[in-house]
This record gives sequence, structure tokens and C-alpha cells, in this order.
Amino acid sequence: MRLRSGLKIGPGQGRGVIGRLAVLVVAGLLLSACSTFNLFAAKDEQPPDEPADKLYNQAVFLLNEERDFKGAAKKFEEVDRQHPYSEWARKALIMSAFAYYSAREYDDCVAAAKRYVSLHPGSQEAAYAQYLIGSSYFDQIPDVTRDQTRTERAMAALEEVTRKYPNSEYAPEARRKIEIGRDQLAAKEMEIGRVNQRKRNFIGAINRFKVVVTQYQTTRHVEEALLRLTECYMALGIVAEAQTAAAVLGHNFPDSPWYKDAYSLVKNGGFEPKEQEGHWLTKAFKKVGLG
Repeated sequence: MRLRSGLKIGPGQGRGVIGRLAVLVVAGLLLSACSTFNLFAAKDEQPPDEPADKLYNQAVFLLNEERDFKGAAKKFEEVDRQHPYSEWARKALIMSAFAYYSAREYDDCVAAAKRYVSLHPGSQEAAYAQYLIGSSYFDQIPDVTRDQTRTERAMAALEEVTRKYPNSEYAPEARRKIEIGRDQLAAKEMEIGRVNQRKRNFIGAINRFKVVVTQYQTTRHVEEALLRLTECYMALGIVAEAQTAAAVLGHNFPDSPWYKDAYSLVKNGGFEPKEQEGHWLTKAFKKVGLG
């Protein structure tokens, strides 16, 4: 959806909110007389506040026509400053969050959106405000070689969308981004695990791969994690654990190329993949219905 100027709305599912709020009231732009300074006032007298609708529509104009997102955000904030607790201030607050997001000023977007959720938790736009918080963190997710704090924050904020507003138009996109975040966190665990494995710190590697197979089973990394567990256990001579890891991999992902490698590794050691009844790996996969 676009605003009247053709500005594309984002992120993702923001069409309904912005379309409802970004209504340009032409009369508000034309009636400037009520905001002019009193020419006969003392020089040190503060000018009177501008009407809320005029400020709001000036901000919409900056957003639509000028694509001055930061300028629009500041103007929306001016509505709240001059006319606190008004309906215009409520609308301006969510619009300022959107404008900051469009400007990629993510910290300011998060601050405005959090304030909106705090002040108006039951409003129609609260779900979108919460979605903006998660999307701001999501857009800053770094590569897997770096700290993943923002990934964790993104997932926590987006999970709030699915928990508090499960039927909102933003919930499906929030769920999609959560899955991407989960894959990112799994990739980070795999990276650390591989480093430990190369350094022959097999216990440290096993602990990382365990996290992947117990917490991130629906990600694309779980198959490799089971192979790496097989390799680490075989390197330590813990054959029964290696057999189980290979068997679980083969049972749940029989066509996986990772299983072929795990099977060959166990077979070359003179053994066969074999699950142990009641093993933590077997229980973990039965829990999510993969077994």
C-alpha cells in the first residue's frame, strides 16, 4: 500500500495502520492564520502552540511528498510535545515510530514504539508498534561471526506480537522472522562448535551441537549437528553415543547427505547406527514429533 504521495509502507504488514493514520487534512494546511505570531506581543513572549492537526499534516506532508523521514518524525514528536494526551498525540506517536523506522533510525523507532505500547496497550495500533520494535532489531541482525544480542532481542519482541496479538495482520510475518532468527542463533552455535571441534575440544563442541539439536530442531542446521555429534563421540571413543546420534539422524533424515557421512563413519569403526532406548537424543526428537 502507498500513502497518497506513493510512498511505500513498511515494514512488511504496516498497510492498515499507516493508511488509517496518514490522512492529509487540507484545511489544516491552509488555515495558517491561527498559528501566526502576535506582532504586537513582547519580543520575549513565546509564540502560541500551533494547532495539532496542522502539525500532524505538516508531518504527513514531509513523510509523503518530501520523503524526509527524520524531519517527519520530529514534526510528529512536536504534536505530542505541544498537545500531550490528545488523540492527535496518540496518532503522532505511532507515526513517529514508523517514520524513524523508514529513516533506519532504529533506536529512535524502538523508543517511540515502546512508549506507544506502554501508553496505549489496548489500542488498534499496539500490535503494529510491537511489530516495529521487533523489526527494528531484526533489521540489525549481524552475521554469525558477531554477537547475537540483537537477534535475541528481535525474537523476544516478535514473540510478543504472536503471543499478545496472535490474530493480528502482523503475526504471520512475525512468525516468519522468528524462524529466521532461530536459524541465525543455530548457525552461531554451529560456528562455535566447529571451531571447538577443529581445536579438538570435543566436549566444548558437543555442548554446542547439543544446543542445536535440542533447541533448534526445526532449523536447517540440525542434520549437520547430528553428524558433528557422531564425529565428536567417535573421536572420544564413546561409541554408543555416536551410534545413537547417527541412528537418530538416519531415522529422521534418511535422505540427508549428512547421514551418509555419519553412517560411513560409524561403519568404518566396525559398528552400526543404533538408538539407545530412553536416550536424550531419542527423547528430544520424539518431543517435537520428528521421530
